[in-house]
Amino acid sequence: MMRVFKGLDNLPPFKNPVLTIGTFDGVHLGHAKIIERLRKKAIEVDGESIIITFDPHPRFVVAPNSTPIELLSTSQEKIKALQALHVDNVVIVPFTKAFSDISAEAYIRDFIVSNFHPHTIIIGYDHHFGKNRQGNYQLLESVKATYGFQLEEIPVQEIEHIAVSSTKIRAALHIGDIKKANELAGKYYTLEGVVIHGEKRGRLIGFPTANVHVGDVHKLIPANGVYAVKAYLKETVYKAMLNIGVRPTVSSSNHRSIEVNIIDFDQDIYDETLRIEFVDKLRDETKFNVIDELIAQLTIDKQDALSRF
Repeated sequence: MMRVFKGLDNLPPFKNPVLTIGTFDGVHLGHAKIIERLRKKAIEVDGESIIITFDPHPRFVVAPNSTPIELLSTSQEKIKALQALHVDNVVIVPFTKAFSDISAEAYIRDFIVSNFHPHTIIIGYDHHFGKNRQGNYQLLESVKATYGFQLEEIPVQEIEHIAVSSTKIRAALHIGDIKKANELAGKYYTLEGVVIHGEKRGRLIGFPTANVHVGDVHKLIPANGVYAVKAYLKETVYKAMLNIGVRPTVSSSNHRSIEVNIIDFDQDIYDETLRIEFVDKLRDETKFNVIDELIAQLTIDKQDALSRF
């Protein structure tokens, strides 16, 4: 069972800890390769694997005025994905301005060594840390004997694969290419949110929808369109179709919403949390001239969605 620690208080003694550090946004196939290496090393030394990650994403703190980053996974989604990869421990460190101002030497001594006493650190060639990102792999190499840890470098091609994969996943989601995004990630793209009250127009035309509010404003929402999805309500999974967009047939507002029609389901689930897994895109969002045309298309969409599972 993976252990999750939020913050550095009350960390237990770790047995021969083998650790790596990173944002692990999306936890895709590139990350999985590094995690596999981490776990194998931990087994070799009869130790525990540890992933150290940060919340919020460091860019929100050190470069708040830069182009906003769209996250592929929220903190909770990241935890679930890492658990599926059988990591022993995840430590989520609050990333603050004060933390970003720690010198590189203090980062190693007071953060990594003092809190984790690592047996082995596995880190990328381009990993930087400490104030003004002055710390790097070479600095860790120079002090490993002093602090008694081993150091392994993640090859350049693996690091570049992670960066390229993340970029490609975001690009695919921006155009609604769910199949490509899922293929690159090695799993379904996921959204999670609370069901809120909407205008209830779907119920009037025979396709009741759950309006889903995603709490993390930085979470990447795929392109507008209609999708085949799996909807998880508590422990039950349902086949569903989902619309992202402005509902041009029934609304003149430009407000973007996420509405899920759980197929053959009509229960009150307000305030419940829905987890959505995107399976495939069915079509672009379309403005119909009359409601009957919309109903006819939704009937087609339902059959199309069922064929995608």
